[in-house]
Amino acid sequence: MTSEQRASVTVLGTGSMGSALARAFLAAGYRTHVWNRSAARTTELVAAGATAHRDIADAVEASPVIIACLSTFAATHASLSPSTGILAGRDIITLNSGTPAQAREFAQWVRCAGARFLGGAIKNVPAAVGDRNTLLYFGGDRDVFDAHTGTLRVLGGELDFLGVETDLAALYESAVGATLLPALLGFLEGAAMLASRGLPAHTMVPYSVKWLRMIESLLPVLAEEIDTGNYTLLGSSVELFHNALADDRQLAAESGVDLSWHAPIHDLLRRAVAEGRGDQSITALIELLTARPRFLP
Repeated sequence: MTSEQRASVTVLGTGSMGSALARAFLAAGYRTHVWNRSAARTTELVAAGATAHRDIADAVEASPVIIACLSTFAATHASLSPSTGILAGRDIITLNSGTPAQAREFAQWVRCAGARFLGGAIKNVPAAVGDRNTLLYFGGDRDVFDAHTGTLRVLGGELDFLGVETDLAALYESAVGATLLPALLGFLEGAAMLASRGLPAHTMVPYSVKWLRMIESLLPVLAEEIDTGNYTLLGSSVELFHNALADDRQLAAESGVDLSWHAPIHDLLRRAVAEGRGDQSITALIELLTARPRFLP
């Protein structure tokens, strides 16, 4: 497309992810405007063809669609507040971290400013922005999603609209992301155990990958148990894991690896057994994690 035909998009925040977003738009031929609190972070993007703005109001005015990739909703709100008067008629799409309540509050502020809101999350690392297997999901104004599907597809090949509730992307981001830190800690723990025997971490990678694929295959069963409240399908009981607590402590003593992060998990298992859930699937632990009564179909 010619320069006159190219659409314009503004990216707020040029950290590692924001810069990857801007580069993807540039590669796709978009007139890409960028802003960052530290102007020095935009230098390489300018060299690649982006237009940098020192004043965020100028960056907002430059495009009808604003992609905000700042750290949090609070940071996005604080950055955009001086531009409240010029947000009307624009589409604000967020790709930042935050809680569902923060997303709802920010969306309400955007709407009061006369703009439309779409909250999103990108489920991959910056280097994978633009890959056909990179997933982005969104919640909020369906018209915004439909209007900018082509623009958003520049960032990843898989797009999903979760629903019109403005906090859905933040909710799913928190829910799906909950597995990340425990999984990483588990891998680090395993690497520490191997290191205690002088073995390199890379030797367990093939086995860890197969283990994760096995867990992947179990997720539909776990979800069915949770959704139905029938904790009998998995075959791995609370008691099975509870009986391994002593081995866990001995393993820590033998290897010299600090396993203190297991303590809350051990507490959950003991509480579940005390509640008479020992013969139920390990999935029954959700009953201890859920603060409110669950209404099952």
